[in-house]
Amino acid sequence: MRSFLGRDILSLKDFGREEYFRIFEVADELEPIARNRRNSNMLAEKTLVTAFYQPSTRTRLAHEAAMHRLGGHVTGFSDAKMTRAGDFYQESIKDTVRMLEYYGDAIVMRHFQQGAPQEAARWSSVPVINAGDGWGEHPTQVLTDLYTILNEKGTLDGLNFLLIGDMRMRTMHSISYAMSQFDINAMYVSPPNMSLTDDFKQELVNLNLNFRELEHVEQGIAEADVIYMEPVVQPDYTKSRDERSGKEGFTPDNYRVTKELMRKAPQDSIILHSLPRMDELPAEVDDTRHARYWIEAFNGVVVRMALLALVLGAME
Repeated sequence: MRSFLGRDILSLKDFGREEYFRIFEVADELEPIARNRRNSNMLAEKTLVTAFYQPSTRTRLAHEAAMHRLGGHVTGFSDAKMTRAGDFYQESIKDTVRMLEYYGDAIVMRHFQQGAPQEAARWSSVPVINAGDGWGEHPTQVLTDLYTILNEKGTLDGLNFLLIGDMRMRTMHSISYAMSQFDINAMYVSPPNMSLTDDFKQELVNLNLNFRELEHVEQGIAEADVIYMEPVVQPDYTKSRDERSGKEGFTPDNYRVTKELMRKAPQDSIILHSLPRMDELPAEVDDTRHARYWIEAFNGVVVRMALLALVLGAME
């Protein structure tokens, strides 16, 4: 297994099975710090730089909270428009990162351009963590998803995943790469214009993932151990910000999970959603035994603690 020390976390495509379990092992070790709402001094001499060119609630704050829990420091920006990278000058990623690397020991970047974190890593002498790049990937979110599933189900093998939503989403790409490392059967449900592309399906075939596509969520709900959701009413992820126009419409029943529908699911099935949500997951589901998207918020801090500790050398 490759060392995580100084490593960029850009994609799950090149993650091996043992690397997932190493991250989860470290997460388990660090979890009591977050659970007890304490801070350690593990990264007391380190600083994390946040470079967020796109809006974020959970991902940015989870990284910042993780760094604080480990005793580290945080600097950076959450609105590129308030920087030279987003104002009149539109400073290049190269120029921006060549500066940011002097301000901290790792950079976590979200960007509306697919491949932007990879470009940043090309010019940075410190590790770069991909916090979501356009329609590309979102590795730290999916590591959080898998850690949640492992804690709730006790395994990542032998499970049936029902994935619902826009398959162009970066989370759908990362979760698909991740599933290929485990004994998981995947069922994808999406509108035709948001379905798996032929090129991506060929990638999944090459990765030996066992998957099939369904037209309606009801066709797979009875088999689903894990229901993994994203909206089909989406903003444009190739923009730095996409405001609502008031003409978004509603989610068709094919791609919604309701309290009534969950009566057809296995009793111990769980629902994950990276949030924010539209109407695809009504609030009526929140208090059912299936909902796990709130505990994901806590797990998101724990998993980022593990990543930071590994990448910055506090754990090996």
